Amino acid sequence: MVPAMVHTGIGYDVHPLVAGRKLVLGGVEIAHPRGLEGHSDADVLMHAICDAVLGALGEEDIGHFFPNTDPRWRGVASRIFLLEAARQVAARGGKIINIDSTIIAQEPKVYPYVPEMKINLAAALGINVRRVAVKATTNEHLGFIGRGEGIAAMAVATIDMPFVDDAPAKTADTVTEMI
Repeated sequence: MVPAMVHTGIGYDVHPLVAGRKLVLGGVEIAHPRGLEGHSDADVLMHAICDAVLGALGEEDIGHFFPNTDPRWRGVASRIFLLEAARQVAARGGKIINIDSTIIAQEPKVYPYVPEMKINLAAALGINVRRVAVKATTNEHLGFIGRGEGIAAMAVATIDMPFVDDAPAKTADTVTEMI
């Protein structure tokens, strides 16, 4: 039996609202006159969760895996990104324990869509829907979010990983002494 170790990661994403785009949050298309601008579908909630999961693994952010300079990712559903983050966890023998997330938007009101978002997120991550929290808040009319110019999301991911004996990294002084 390999002992486990809990890892935690945080994620944050923000995109401006623009005319001519669909608004997608948590994999749910929401009726709104503007959508989020971005290379993919610009789903800030899925992007923040993806970064939280990758952070718990000690990996680089979503842009490293899916750069906005790569035409393969233009317009793609962000669900693909979450599937890859979950695959990375499984490939290391880990298990996603919990996701806690918050959408920050002055408008539209997203609460009615939260149950469907949770189902989409849980399915992409391969976890029970009860392990996914999605909350929503406004920015009390402050800043660009409060003026309705954009939407942000933040997330925390908790992952159970097999214990690895992580010896401390060598310091610069030790490396210099070794040369």
